Amino acid sequence: MQQSSSSSRLMPKLWERWTSLVKNLQEDPWVARLMTTRIGQYVSSHPFLALTLLMFSIMAALPVGIFFTFALVTAIVSATGFVFVEVILLIVGGLTLLSILVGIALFSLLVSVVVNAFISSIPSQLKNYYTHWAKNAVNQAQKTENETSGLKEL
Repeated sequence: MQQSSSSSRLMPKLWERWTSLVKNLQEDPWVARLMTTRIGQYVSSHPFLALTLLMFSIMAALPVGIFFTFALVTAIVSATGFVFVEVILLIVGGLTLLSILVGIALFSLLVSVVVNAFISSIPSQLKNYYTHWAKNAVNQAQKTENETSGLKEL
């Protein structure tokens, strides 16, 4: 019995709060401006359709919001991911170029050392092994010198 008396006292209070909320909503300038339009008058004359549209709008807001959030996050991640991929590719390309240039520098150094070793050692080796060529060259030079000096005297 106590429940029915408390619920009977609660019901008029809830009804009074509901009517004051609806009255405040109808007196709101934005709502009043909307209700003067053709759509507002149509919705006012079809309350079931208005309730359906309101429920659909409220229930669709969450999935649409989640979808837009997902699309925005996906776009940001893909743009950021593209930048990261490009940076990684640039790093890999730079390291490859660096290793190739270091290899070319080492190869150039090695070739330079080998060529300089040949340039400095080959003439001395030829001089040591082929001394008779050197002596013949000196003798040939002396002969030609003597011949030219003899021609000058004539």
